[in-house]
Amino acid sequence: MRIALAQQNYHIGNFEVNTEKIIAAILQAKEQQADLVVFTELCVCGYPPQDFLEFDDFIAACDAAVQTIATHTKGIGVLIGAPCRNEKTEGKDLFNAAFLLEDGAVKGVVHKTLLPNYDIFDEYRYFEPADQWTVLEFRGKKLAVTICEDIWNMGDNPLYRITPMDKLIGQEPDLMINLSASPYNYAQDVVRNSIVKAHTLKYGIPMIYCNTVGSQTEVVFDGGSLVYDNAGNKIKECRYFEEDFYVVELDALFANSSVAAAETPIFFSASAVGLGKNTLQYLSDEKNIEEIYQALVLGIRDYFTKMGFTKAILGASGGIDSALVQALAVDALGKENVWAILMPSQYSTGHSVEDAEQLSRNLGNPYHIFPIKNIYDAFLKELAPVFQDLPFSVAEENIQSRSRGNLLMALSNKFGHILLNTSNKSELATGYGTLYGDMAGGIGVLGDVYKTQVYALARYINRNGEVIPENIITKPPSAELRPGQKDSDSLPDYADLDTILMEYIEGRKGPREIAAMGYDAALVDRILKMVNRNEYKRKQFCPIIRVSYKAFGPGRRMPVVGKYLS
Repeated sequence: MRIALAQQNYHIGNFEVNTEKIIAAILQAKEQQADLVVFTELCVCGYPPQDFLEFDDFIAACDAAVQTIATHTKGIGVLIGAPCRNEKTEGKDLFNAAFLLEDGAVKGVVHKTLLPNYDIFDEYRYFEPADQWTVLEFRGKKLAVTICEDIWNMGDNPLYRITPMDKLIGQEPDLMINLSASPYNYAQDVVRNSIVKAHTLKYGIPMIYCNTVGSQTEVVFDGGSLVYDNAGNKIKECRYFEEDFYVVELDALFANSSVAAAETPIFFSASAVGLGKNTLQYLSDEKNIEEIYQALVLGIRDYFTKMGFTKAILGASGGIDSALVQALAVDALGKENVWAILMPSQYSTGHSVEDAEQLSRNLGNPYHIFPIKNIYDAFLKELAPVFQDLPFSVAEENIQSRSRGNLLMALSNKFGHILLNTSNKSELATGYGTLYGDMAGGIGVLGDVYKTQVYALARYINRNGEVIPENIITKPPSAELRPGQKDSDSLPDYADLDTILMEYIEGRKGPREIAAMGYDAALVDRILKMVNRNEYKRKQFCPIIRVSYKAFGPGRRMPVVGKYLS
């Protein structure tokens, strides 16, 4: 039996395009004489469809797409993912399902058992879990078909009480197939390989794992579909961050003898991957930085493409965050589609303006200079009767930031450019940003990237020659909202800050646990209070491209008025 994997980039609710992609891959599989072609979880409608699933019209469109795809299955089997109506009155109205199509008909349906309800996932809101487990018979072979989370119930502390493969293995399947929509984080490829490998070692049969690719607002799917033989050997790993197609012979997935595959480490969680590494070293690891770069470029490109946008605008300060976002946007959208706006005030240094201009010259993108001194002075003049002789404070600093935000949004509205936000994760965590000023934007490019990773990404972009001017990378970071201002005036050293933030946000360690790692308890308390006090700002922030395993946004739900650690 020849089996094809179709790793594709879908658009949520775009049934016409998704169906065309699926049919094109079916034709490609036929041309390569495949017997079966495997697609990904909820490929018909795109993942995650969220509350679209509550619209009967949306489900009807899914059903119609499945029927259209079925008309193209003459002589070939097709495994696709789509919502399936629950015929029972009890329970949720839908299942997350895999459909086996062949010769124009539905030959089998598998329902997802394990419905993730953590981090960015909220599947139990919509779907009923499976309560029956049966292999699919196809051309003399028994297929144990599972859907994404169904294979993730492994390790010493499993999240669920049932493991679908434990139910299916008694029916003596020949092959495991998993239709997946597994989001990216910079440990996910390691964990994903470990999970698939662990299954082949535990159950003694091969596995084909087909994962989606592409970005859906905050969530990036990295592809990396896998084929493992029955002895835990990786036969194929598809490309990351792009579409791919691969055909494998089933007979080739049975090794003649067991190998030493079980001796290599197996990880069941993203947090375990970085254990034993220095935190800063792990954050800026060369492999991780290259992947994060690709994820951010894909995230920007798909956000614009799927929303029907073409042009981006951003505020270019001459600092490293805006410089990195500008370079990423040029890579994602093309230099002609990125407009950099320089908005110096009387507190901006001359070299910052020169650095920002040099960056645009290096990248070849258009830029414009709008000095804000007159706008800022006009605000102060109007406020003078109320401000009187009160000393200069954060109020005056934020007027500058909001003046810039107003200019950027005016240009965005007038010319139809989408504003890219340039705030990084370290700043968002500590509240080092101005609501309706530098926190404005349509998409947060660096909101899940720590400051130390920002520097590492800048170095990565310069790996083949200077793109981001060296002075931007080496000068002390500053918001330049008052004379001689530096980030270090308000924030701890980024090396300490980012380490403590990661232990708290991703590691979910408490203050005593972090202090026990050798950090000053007062510093830990200060940082954690900054994080929790500024939740109200993050609640009003734009969507953030997710690259870590615990990002700000829908995957991290914290109360604004909580007392804990604030």
